[in-house]
Amino acid sequence: MTLSRRQLLLAFAATAAVPCARAAAAGALPRDARVPGGVARIALGPASERPRAQDDALPLLVAGSTAAWTAIVGIPLAARPGRAQIQVQAAGESRTLDYTVRAKSYPQQRLRVAPGQVDLSPEDQARHERERAHQLSVMETFSLRAPESPFAMSAPVSGRRSSSFGLRRVFNGQARAPHAGMDIAAALGTPVTAPLEGRVVDTGDYFFNGGTVWLDHGGGLLTLYCHLSEIFVQAGDLLRAGERLGAVGATGRATGPHLHWGVLLNRTMVDPALFLAA
Repeated sequence: MTLSRRQLLLAFAATAAVPCARAAAAGALPRDARVPGGVARIALGPASERPRAQDDALPLLVAGSTAAWTAIVGIPLAARPGRAQIQVQAAGESRTLDYTVRAKSYPQQRLRVAPGQVDLSPEDQARHERERAHQLSVMETFSLRAPESPFAMSAPVSGRRSSSFGLRRVFNGQARAPHAGMDIAAALGTPVTAPLEGRVVDTGDYFFNGGTVWLDHGGGLLTLYCHLSEIFVQAGDLLRAGERLGAVGATGRATGPHLHWGVLLNRTMVDPALFLAA
């Protein structure tokens, strides 16, 4: 069969578009890292309306445009390597898309803290449980507004990364859950700014986290700021990228002044470094 000149041009254009799309995806933020604590960017293809995507019953962030939609999936640190899947509804049809989670090993760190911050008194334990229940309710936030140009974040404070995401912490010889954020060492009182436009959904002074702020960026993408010495915002405030929300401190369980910065996707903490341009 002989192809017409138009058919040949269309075939060439379709072939050429594949590496271009891959190159664009490779430079997109957050970076695709299909490991525990990472992010999977799953192409959903074109659709006239934003598709709905879920991981079991949890709604997922879907970004893009009618030309190409992408599901941005947070992978729990506890995820086992192997096959995973999401469910997608678009144009009245449902489908399941598979992806593979690869294994990743994280380092370990041993710390000494005040005994009362490891073996809690009955009063402190009760406080922690109340605060944990409240924080879990904050983590369920899912606003329909999604970032238009998502995920290119700037670090909320300048400084040395004193502890990385996924580090397994051992406090006074007792193993604890892996570190679910990025610690940035900075001088007491250094301004902490919003890395992306967002609305304040919670502030407080918590036993472990100290002075805390949560920002909602839309579509199940939230960011967390802990150990603050001062908080300059309140729930309901809308912050632009770069606006000040607090100041570096050493409140809560902290061995010195620093910011604990966390990023949450579909109710799971993921590596903030994947959202940074550099």
